[in-house]
Amino acid sequence: MKQSLLFAPTLREIPKEAVISSHQMLLKGGYIKMNAAGVYTYLPLALRVIKKIEDIIRDELNKIGCSELLMPALQLKELWQESGRWDVYGKELMRLQDRHDRDFCLGPTHEEVITSIVRDYVTSYKKLPLALYQIQTKFRDEFRPRFGLMRGREFIMKDLYTFHANEEDLDVWYQMVKKAYQNILDRLHVLYRSVSANSGQIGGSSSEEFMVLCEVGEDTICYSDESSFATNTELMDLKEGDPSPDGKGTIHLAKGIEVGHIFKLGTKYTKAMNANFIDADQTKKPIIMGCYGIGVSRLIMAIVEQNNNEKGILWPESVAPFKVHVLPLDKMGTPNFEVAERVAKELEQAGLEVLLDDRDERPGVKFGDADLVGARYRLIFGRKTAEGIVELKDMFNNTSTEVEITSINKEMFN
Repeated sequence: MKQSLLFAPTLREIPKEAVISSHQMLLKGGYIKMNAAGVYTYLPLALRVIKKIEDIIRDELNKIGCSELLMPALQLKELWQESGRWDVYGKELMRLQDRHDRDFCLGPTHEEVITSIVRDYVTSYKKLPLALYQIQTKFRDEFRPRFGLMRGREFIMKDLYTFHANEEDLDVWYQMVKKAYQNILDRLHVLYRSVSANSGQIGGSSSEEFMVLCEVGEDTICYSDESSFATNTELMDLKEGDPSPDGKGTIHLAKGIEVGHIFKLGTKYTKAMNANFIDADQTKKPIIMGCYGIGVSRLIMAIVEQNNNEKGILWPESVAPFKVHVLPLDKMGTPNFEVAERVAKELEQAGLEVLLDDRDERPGVKFGDADLVGARYRLIFGRKTAEGIVELKDMFNNTSTEVEITSINKEMFN
């Protein structure tokens, strides 16, 4: 792709409202634009990252047998009254009326809608288990939207719901989804911990949060340095240096950004909404549920918080908007530019995502913008291009080598 055609309006000055690194970088790099407090437009660079995060999520969930659907964001008041949440959810629920004065809300989550769907189609144990998910915009009227994409009033979330005939099957799926979440976060190359947590507004018997470790996180977690033990400090009063409750290692404290949350809902919604099935013994029973969320748009800022320097963003290769950034330092029409353009086209035809900086800009501007784009690899066509030599930089590993132009091929970037 030619950079002259890419809509990425970079900023030279950081907006005053941006106080954390990820918010600053995403605004400065032309990834997002604020429309209102907690409401953002995802510009082309951000959308490329979002789509890659979504692809990783879909891949891991589809592997374990989940099916994707898409439910309405506009939800009936009557469904929320059935579950009992219409009057207790709080001011975060965005409520509105249509022209017939019928009450709706903009969905912050979809337990009511998915339960109403499943109760109409699943009436026998033979159709269980079932796992349905969506990736969709959610709405919560946060009192204090802050830190860019970390706490917004409109955001992108993946929500998965599983349905079971018994608790044992729920336990199996809960562990399967937990492992899928671990695979997702590993593929995103973020440092995280899964911790026991409070179920909050969603409800259920038990839940776990997935926390990306970061100093700007809103939660504090405690974890063992020698085992997998970790919990939110809201649930357990542990201090730095205390012995771990599981007898392995000592406790450390860290700030975390919640990017995922999984719940064992049990029959909280199915009992209230009469979602039942006929079991093998011919008795009617409420379907047992699990619920599992991932903050897709929040993951963008969490990844940037862990992967940036004073110049720009160092995207993990799995989600970088482009794999190779080709930077010719001479102007369009020169022999050196034409060589760079040819190499970019060849790499693109080989299946790589390539960004060619064809703009009539000074090298300093090109390098500054390239730092914000954050492609894993950078090919710089400079003074030695006429000699058949270019500079190849691996930005993630901070290495630089000179390579012969005739040797450049797709395999160099794998």
